[in-house]
Amino acid sequence: MFNAFERSIAFRYLRARKGERFVSVIAIFSLVGIALGVATLIIVMSVMNGFRQELLGRILGLNGHLGVYAADGGPLRDYDPLTEAIRRLPGVTAANPIVEGQVLLTSEAGAAAGGLARGIRPEDLRAKSIIADNIRRGSLDEFGGEDVVIIGTGLANRMRIGVGDRLSLVSPQGRTTVFGTVPRVRAYRVVALFNVGMNEYDSSFVYMPMAAAQLYFQTPDAATQIEVFVQDPTRVRAVNLEIRRALPQQPLRIVDWQDSNSSFFNAVQVERNVMFLILTLIIIVAAFNIISSLIMLVKDKGRDIAILRTMGATRGNVLRIFLLCGASVGVMGTMIGFGLGMAFCVNIESIRQALQSLTGTELFSPEVYFLSQLPAVVDPNEVAQVVGMGLGLSLLATIYPSWRAARLDPVEALRNE
Repeated sequence: MFNAFERSIAFRYLRARKGERFVSVIAIFSLVGIALGVATLIIVMSVMNGFRQELLGRILGLNGHLGVYAADGGPLRDYDPLTEAIRRLPGVTAANPIVEGQVLLTSEAGAAAGGLARGIRPEDLRAKSIIADNIRRGSLDEFGGEDVVIIGTGLANRMRIGVGDRLSLVSPQGRTTVFGTVPRVRAYRVVALFNVGMNEYDSSFVYMPMAAAQLYFQTPDAATQIEVFVQDPTRVRAVNLEIRRALPQQPLRIVDWQDSNSSFFNAVQVERNVMFLILTLIIIVAAFNIISSLIMLVKDKGRDIAILRTMGATRGNVLRIFLLCGASVGVMGTMIGFGLGMAFCVNIESIRQALQSLTGTELFSPEVYFLSQLPAVVDPNEVAQVVGMGLGLSLLATIYPSWRAARLDPVEALRNE
């Protein structure tokens, strides 16, 4: 597309000489602007992808993809046949009955906090990898009986307790006596601490054996829900229909993760789209810098263009020379931005730790952002779109100044000189 003559002239114009430093400085700023825009866009999109994926994995890993409840909002009786029927459905990987309730937690150290107590069968908890693979202290081998619980490390720190200490659960649904309603209070021994990497769950969830939860919440031979895990979380609606077809006589209410967390994930998606639009403006501003630098270069090289034209250079030659000048800046800036963005994404957690050590401040609070580490998931399609946009805007920015250079009348240019 570009011959040797056009390339030599274009790269000669890109090199700053005495009296042309200002034009070169503008070109450098254009290159830096495009590089920073592309790098920032890749980094932010990757972090937003990682943030969504990590939250989705942790939320669904603990709560299940579908929740099956009694239609009247009461406990589920005869939950074992229901659970077995759901487990046999295609696309279902697991189905576990659980007993769940809000409680007030107190410790012997005098600390108190609200929490969610969840009763689950010991074998079902051991099969839940997000818990079983993240036990920090203690062991699930002792998870059984009527007086044991496991809690998150965040909750253990808040309550100032550890493995072997006792944690008291206070239920707001007390028992009625002649003296009024008396809250149910019972102490349990902590046998293990888990850390799933999501502060909200590590600081509020309490797991207890299902038999102990049924006794504590006074729901004998009943469960509050059946949590269902499926192979493909994006196809929960299809599994929902399968459950309703398989159990047409059962008055059930089925809630999937898309319904229960729709507002949260919609907010993440909206924020991601807005960030994409805002950061795209950086690349657009850099593209305008290319236009201004090329226009100044054309005005500065008017005499050279006239001489080239009188020596036999065609308008096409002049057009391609200045296209190559602008495209070189855009392509180089885009490639540098691509390299910076990918390098940052690969080492983002190390960079965060280094910045925290230098500044002495916490840049990514788990209490605010729910996660204990800064995630980054690079989507090749998104990276290709960002790089393509950077190259496209850079090339578009070169068209008008190059066209003006090609339309320059050599006679008028020499006369003005």
